[in-house]
Amino acid sequence: MRLSPRRRRRIAQVAGYLVFALVIAVVVAAADWGRLSEAFFRLDIARSMFPGAITVALRNTIVYTLLAFVFGLTLGLILALMRLSSIPPYRWFATAYIELFRGLPALLVLFMVGYGVPLAFPDREIPGGLYGSVAVGLGLTAAAYMAETIRAGIQAVPKGQLEAARTLGMSHTRAMISIVLPQAFRIVIPPLTNEIILLTKDTSLVYVLGVTATTIELTKFAGDTLNTRVNPTPLVVAGLLYLLITLPMSQLVRGLERRAGRER
Repeated sequence: MRLSPRRRRRIAQVAGYLVFALVIAVVVAAADWGRLSEAFFRLDIARSMFPGAITVALRNTIVYTLLAFVFGLTLGLILALMRLSSIPPYRWFATAYIELFRGLPALLVLFMVGYGVPLAFPDREIPGGLYGSVAVGLGLTAAAYMAETIRAGIQAVPKGQLEAARTLGMSHTRAMISIVLPQAFRIVIPPLTNEIILLTKDTSLVYVLGVTATTIELTKFAGDTLNTRVNPTPLVVAGLLYLLITLPMSQLVRGLERRAGRER
């Protein structure tokens, strides 16, 4: 008997579930749960990390993320407008910047901001100390990606709206600020939210700038505890705290994307 395409898809789906369940069952049966618990889930070590993991490490991770995002968003908006400018030197500069910083590792940029700039200009320092250096170091790289995102959002706004605003007597700048940019940002909210998630994970690089007990972030905090207790449980705790930030953000992105899809 010849099976219909729908029937074949149904059988393939059931087979996929069965294979997945079999693999899980084999892993559960073969795992040494006692050893895994001793290695990764020591509750006494996990308890010893609190409240510092929340009040210091997690707080600093969030602060670093927000500072870098604000810096990157501001610079990214400027670069996006320069990229769309009718003045060629502005476009050339914005294009060169975006290509440069999208091609450089964030760690290298942090090193340059944290060590290269102070060595080149010993009589000057970035305002805000370590927090300022993190905002600039991570924000410079993030700005390159945000600029392209914002540029795409601006170009997605129908040109007729800008032209209509101009016919009403608005200047190009006023029309851009009042009409185009609000719609563009509404379009690019999901990818910008993804950028916050990426920046949250990039804060794990901040340790290279030399953090103290009051400026430590999650990854360094977990690494120091691991070295002290000689057990990987702190890494699991740090991972869960990162997920505490990133999972709600991911859900927000999916919700915004579904809403945008319905509005289309």
